[in-house]
Order: sequence, then structure tokens, then C-alpha cells
Amino acid sequence: MGTLDLRKQLKHLYQPAAGKVEVVDVPEFKYAMVEGVIEPGCAPATSPSFQQAVEALYGVSYALKFMSKQRTVDPIDYAVMPLEALWWATDGQFDISQPGNWAWIAMIVQPDHVTDSMFAEACAKLRKKRPSPAIEKLRFEGLHEGLCVQTLHLGPYSEEPATIARIEAFASENGYVLHGKHHEIYLGDPKRVAPEKLKTILRYPCSK
Repeated sequence: MGTLDLRKQLKHLYQPAAGKVEVVDVPEFKYAMVEGVIEPGCAPATSPSFQQAVEALYGVSYALKFMSKQRTVDPIDYAVMPLEALWWATDGQFDISQPGNWAWIAMIVQPDHVTDSMFAEACAKLRKKRPSPAIEKLRFEGLHEGLCVQTLHLGPYSEEPATIARIEAFASENGYVLHGKHHEIYLGDPKRVAPEKLKTILRYPCSK
């Protein structure tokens, strides 16, 4: 059986050095995705739809992993990639310090050998095993962010504004313009890791 370590192959994108703001070129990846909005009065941690989306994404991702291992031709084992999310405001300007009218796409990268038919089969299996409204919203799509500025944020999500300010300063000083959606990659589980030890990659598409 072959093995695949995407985190190691994509170390510059998923294991950045702490405290370093850098420009990276992100290729097109295939993602399992669920899109939604934060319910009024909720934060991501208390949003029922976001939490259901996270469960569905991990469910389909592990189903795909086991299907990949059980293939009769060229079976491949691999580690499931981390949860990611794109965030933006449904109206007005997005402000990370003010949860409110937030929209989101929660997503997990899938290996290149995962096909549309495999994804459909995994969704069908998950639907029978663990029914959820989020399963009906699952989709399998490519996303190509291209040139981006990113850094590793250490600490609670509430302290992200200071890290974002560093990203904005770096972009301005080096002649880049940030655009696109606020992108977070979660390298720690807030249910298991103390807030001060959380690791989150912050990424923004940019142009020179």
C-alpha cells in the first residue's frame, strides 16, 4: 500500500514558521466544502450550522481515506488534512473582531486521486451512517488562490487582529495589495488545546 503525506509535501503552506510573514504561491487544490452563514447572536464555536459542517467535512474526509485504503488497485493511505475556512461579511466590511453578519465556507483539502465518484459514494455512506443537514450541502470543488500572504498566528482567535495588522503592514511595505476572503487554517482543536497554544494559519490572496 502506498502512503501519502500531504502536510510534508506542502510544508511551506501548512507548517509555516511562527512569527514570519511570507508570500506563497498556492496551487489549485480539490476541497470538500460546506457553505453557510453564522446564525444571529452566535460565534463560530456556538453556531449549530458551522459545527454541523465541521462534523460533515471530517466525516466525508475519513470516509474517503478508508475508501482509498481499501481500493483493489493502487490503495493509498494518507492523513486527513486540517480544517480550513474562508470568512467574509454578508454586507459591509468583514471585521474579525466583531462576529455578526459572517458568511463562511468550511473546507478540507483532498488528495488528487480522490474523484467525483468517490466523493459521491462517501457522501452516500455518511448520509446513511450519520444523517445531518450539512451532508446535503457538501460539495467537491477546486480552489486556486494563487499568490498569497500568510503567517502563523499563535494564541486565541480573539487576538487575531494584531496578527492581521502585521500581515497588512508587510503587504504595504512590500508593494502587495490584499484581496479576497479571510482564510484560516486550524492546526489545533480549541476543544482540546488551551487558547494560548492554538495555532492558526492566516492567509490572504494578494497581487503585486
